[in-house]
Order: sequence, then C-alpha cells, then structure tokens
Amino acid sequence: MSFADAFLPEFDQEMKTTRSLLERVPFDSPGWKPHTKSTSLAGLASHVANLAGFGAMIASQPEVDMGSPDAAARSQPQYANSADLLAAFDTKAKTARDAIASLADADTMTPWTLRMGDHVIVSLPRAAALRTLMMNHIIHHRGQLSVYLRLNDVLLPSIYGPTADT
Repeated sequence: MSFADAFLPEFDQEMKTTRSLLERVPFDSPGWKPHTKSTSLAGLASHVANLAGFGAMIASQPEVDMGSPDAAARSQPQYANSADLLAAFDTKAKTARDAIASLADADTMTPWTLRMGDHVIVSLPRAAALRTLMMNHIIHHRGQLSVYLRLNDVLLPSIYGPTADT
C-alpha cells in the first residue's frame, strides 16, 4: 500500500471534521479571547484554515524558510467572515490532498526542513512532517477552537464521537 493510500483516508476524515468546526465559527466577536495571552477567535480559526495548506508545501518542497524574502508572500491571512474562512480552507485542503496524492513513496522518507534563515527549527522525513506539522498541528488547534466555541455557547459538532450538543 502506498503512503498516500494509507494517509489520505485519515486526512479526508480529519479535514471533514475540521470543516464542520470551522462552519460554526461566529464572526460577530472576531477579537474575542479566553485570556489576554490567547489568540483571538478569528485568528485561531484562520490559523486552522491556513494550516491545511501546509500539507502542499511539505509534499512539494524540500524545505520552507520562514526567514526568506518570499516569506512575507506566504503570510497567513486572517479571514473576516465565514464564507472567506471556508473557501480558503476548502482550497488549501484540496491543494494539500492533491499534492499528497501525487507524492511518490520514495519521497516520503526524504528529509523536509522548516527553518528560519540559518536556524533549523525541525527536520523530519516528509511523511513524519505531514503527520506532525500539518495533521497533528491542525488537530491540536482544532481542539483549542472547540473550547473557544464552547465558551461562546456555540453548539459543537461530533469530532470523535458525540458531544454534549449532538
């Protein structure tokens, strides 16, 4: 079985679940934070949506340098409404899925590096980078987002089983 054949069913399920949570993000209080040190509601939702695009970078590039001159061009936008948030997420998730589907098995074990100029933040086999830096990262922040939504009295969808609201 290829890497893509093993990874993509999980990717599809996690993106479906993530989208169901993003669909519920209210934009009437985009700056709301549970704590002064926390990211805003709209900022966190935007980060989750943008993380889906990280999969395409990991699958198609040997490294990303966050300190390079073109890093500003890759800056992650913050979305102001549900339509823009969901459109961005859908586009980024599809682009990532397509890139992962076309990834040759031989390339899954090649190193992928995230750096800031000369400083290497992390270097992992590409398959591990897809799992940790894209998939697990989305799941982590999706969990935070579910708490933000609960604290704003938003009904939560099923994630890995029923919630108090389903």
